[in-house]
Amino acid sequence: MLRKELEKYILNHIDEEDEVLRELDRETHLKVLGSRMISGHLQGQILIMLSKMIRPVTILEIGTFTGYSAICLAKGLQPGGKLITIEIDDELENLATRFIKKAGFENTIEQRIGPALEIIPGLTGPFDLVFIDAHKPEYPAYYEAIFDKVNTGGYIVADNTLWSGKVLEKPDADDWQTQGILAFNSLIKNDNRVEKVMLPLRDGMTIIRKK
Repeated sequence: MLRKELEKYILNHIDEEDEVLRELDRETHLKVLGSRMISGHLQGQILIMLSKMIRPVTILEIGTFTGYSAICLAKGLQPGGKLITIEIDDELENLATRFIKKAGFENTIEQRIGPALEIIPGLTGPFDLVFIDAHKPEYPAYYEAIFDKVNTGGYIVADNTLWSGKVLEKPDADDWQTQGILAFNSLIKNDNRVEKVMLPLRDGMTIIRKK
């Protein structure tokens, strides 16, 4: 109960969710299976703030879903900046496209449909900010694939790095999701090429800075 009350208090004391994002959140929950994967108001505001602090020219997002986080991240781009977002589920493309246009980012956000690990090698970069929020077993592979495409001093933000607390348990042999997150967290912890901090925000968020 206290957690819910604290979350309500937080949401009442941060910037209001803009109307396009509110509508996108509502439509996602009404029409899309797995709607809980959407970033939502609190995480969205944090992504907006991080992007505005970093002031990126180029952003790569791995995992578009319905476009909420892409819209949030695009709000911090420098004038003329570009965000490329990758989504494997082509059934989500039209919904994301519609709201990206509603938000005024149709010329800023470029959608790519297909497996991220097949698309990333063809991207030239470099990127100032990368947001990873896709297939959990592939987190380590995403990290290795994008690392050399991130500018020195650039940031990688990874979502779901606490994975509903399952990181504290020994995963089942067939629990590839938890195993992927554990492998990713260990990889980041032992990578001396980066600085890192993990935040207990929602399902966990790790912020990584390339030295």
